[in-house]
Amino acid sequence: MTETLKISLRAARVNAGLTITEAAEKLNVNRSTIINWEKNRTYPTVEQMTRLSTLYGISSDYIFFSRKYT
Repeated sequence: MTETLKISLRAARVNAGLTITEAAEKLNVNRSTIINWEKNRTYPTVEQMTRLSTLYGISSDYIFFSRKYT
């Protein structure tokens, strides 16, 4: 699941057209927080996940359950 989370968070941010800096500013967190989430070093809280979902225009389910198909 952690690899899926890593792929999904980055993909969702990119699909929303946001840079790491822009996402961090909109979520009121440091750039390093976004980077750490995307690299599976740390994980967003439930509150942060809700804010991510709103910002990226996706459901929390997408972030946790999407798969990378090649």
